[in-house]
Amino acid sequence: MQLAFLLYKYFPYGGMQRDFRRFVEESQARGHHCRIYYISWQGDAISGAELRHVPVKARTHHRRNEKFLEWVESDLARDPVDGVVGFNKMPGLDVYYAADSCYLDKALNERGSLYRRGGRFRHFSAFEEAVFGPASKTEILLISETEKAKFVEHYATDEARMHMLPPGISPDRRAGPDAQQRRREARAKLGVETGEHVLLFVGSGFIKKGLDRALRALAYVREEQPHQKIRLLVVGQDKVRRFKWLARKLKVDEQVEFLGGRDDIPELLLGADTLIHPALDEAAGIVLLEALVAGLPVICTDVCGYAHHIASAKAGMVLRSPFRQEDLDAAVLRCLDGVYRSQCRETGLVYAELTDLYSMHSTGVRLIEEAIVRKRGEADA
Repeated sequence: MQLAFLLYKYFPYGGMQRDFRRFVEESQARGHHCRIYYISWQGDAISGAELRHVPVKARTHHRRNEKFLEWVESDLARDPVDGVVGFNKMPGLDVYYAADSCYLDKALNERGSLYRRGGRFRHFSAFEEAVFGPASKTEILLISETEKAKFVEHYATDEARMHMLPPGISPDRRAGPDAQQRRREARAKLGVETGEHVLLFVGSGFIKKGLDRALRALAYVREEQPHQKIRLLVVGQDKVRRFKWLARKLKVDEQVEFLGGRDDIPELLLGADTLIHPALDEAAGIVLLEALVAGLPVICTDVCGYAHHIASAKAGMVLRSPFRQEDLDAAVLRCLDGVYRSQCRETGLVYAELTDLYSMHSTGVRLIEEAIVRKRGEADA
């Protein structure tokens, strides 16, 4: 098949972008030709894929998105493909991978009526309805039961078009027999002192992922247990100025390191003591499962799509909504207990052995193939 993959922005450190890459590579492995349309691209190209840069600019993101779609539709009319797979919501998709949460739900519950009168709202709600609305024929690949329920509630989406995928952790992320040796090496590279507790925060999009909450929890531990050696490693590609300011204000700037985007996440997961992910909004949260299969205890909020795996595995603590800072503070204190962390590690690794956390991309590409074959049959009928 000739497949077109649509994505506004690619960079190597986003969870959705990493899934994008693996979907394309899996499609190629199954013999399909993959054409990629994008506005911006950071990092290595995908070997063997045909990249088509969409040279559009606009003063607003929503106008840029509209121009992107116009350009792609024109190009596809000249040079058609068998199927179109989108990783951002927009009209005209055969298949959509739902990495993002429900926009309309957030607009109705977290924004005022004035916001919903603007052009941004009209654009994003219309593009979302083009995928999930009752008139749409787009097949949808989902990763979160919570978000699925929101889409059904707001759009009455036909559930026959909605397909829940298993997670897609790369098997090489699992803790192997050399995990302890790799942990010692990682901690040595980071300069971790004996008895020092390493909190790890991973995620591009610091506001949405709750970095301010993590900084406040660090400050609480420093106040409650001033003799406890502890540091917070912040990994991700985002603006850091406001968070460095907050760390100084909370008097924990010496205990916080901003590492930027990194390619050595597996080593950091092995070297850390706790993953802290107090997200405000997170459709999935692949890093939660990467931590779980690496044997790293997790603290996360229940808004994360994959939080139920942490709860089922007893691999850490899932904080209930509505979020309370004191719950996060207490959870971090709890994770200072080495016996508790050892229990989380053991139950998490057993869960990783018994549960399918790995087949998202092969399952997803099979569903893409089936959806496009069905549409061909309907068109020929």
